[in-house]
Amino acid sequence: MSAGSSYHVPVLFEPTIDVLNVKPDGIYVDGTAGGGGHASAVAAKLTSGHLFALDQDPDAIKAAGTRLADLPATVIQTNFRDMKAVLAERDVFAVDGVLLDLGVSSHQLDDGSRGFSYHADAPLDMRMSQSGKTAADLLNESTGGDLVRIFRDYGEEKFAKPIAAAIVREREKDPTWTTTRLAELIANAVPAAARRDKHPARRVFQALRIAVNGELELLPKALEDAFSLLKPGGRLAVITFHSLEDRIVKEQFARFCVGCTCPKEFPVCVCSKTPPGVLALRKPVTATDEELAENPRSRSAKLRCIEKIHELYDKT
Repeated sequence: MSAGSSYHVPVLFEPTIDVLNVKPDGIYVDGTAGGGGHASAVAAKLTSGHLFALDQDPDAIKAAGTRLADLPATVIQTNFRDMKAVLAERDVFAVDGVLLDLGVSSHQLDDGSRGFSYHADAPLDMRMSQSGKTAADLLNESTGGDLVRIFRDYGEEKFAKPIAAAIVREREKDPTWTTTRLAELIANAVPAAARRDKHPARRVFQALRIAVNGELELLPKALEDAFSLLKPGGRLAVITFHSLEDRIVKEQFARFCVGCTCPKEFPVCVCSKTPPGVLALRKPVTATDEELAENPRSRSAKLRCIEKIHELYDKT
């Protein structure tokens, strides 16, 4: 089965489908369906089971809808943060597996008009849902201090202060932002040495995208909701693309694997709490050399997976 799609090239395709351990009669959720690459592979394994494919991007919904049309799947336009609610509306309260492929899709990057990439001149948009405030709005409405925080916290940008100061100066002259205007401003605001290796705008563009779409704020609660939906034996697989979101996933998975909550000074456990989850992958899976050659965007991708043992703090 081909993993490719004209909308989006799914990364870590085979290991992701393998680790989900799809049951033919199972209920599955792809919370970030994109073009339906991973989703179609899961749905193709189902007989009496069903897949719910979610995405907030209207373009993704169209692409996934076409790809999943003849498969046991329901496509829903929504943010994965609302997963529990949209499933409850369909009388689904427990599932056998959930997949979250985080970050920006190939289509969103390649469609210059969406404003995600500094390689194409376009209005500075970056909205995955195509609704709400744009990245340009964020630049114009944020204080200089807020911009510094965004660039540092979400982009780990060392030169956040001079970049933010340059933006504040320039928006007074002209509040109309395009991708290339911002990229050029960033390049001029950082030292020459910072322009030699990777594009100096890369971290700021990542930070703006994360801020506009609320990606990191939504993730912890989304992970909790997804894990709570799992049946015992069900699995939650998450693909991350940068250290900030991967750290959140890693730490949340670690909490799901904690059992005893007795104080450290207790000589023996008296709470009888056992871990609600166990890691299905001891280490994150990364792209092979073959995949890297075919899809360089998979370079930073990491796949983590956890299996649910029982509900939180049930006694064995």
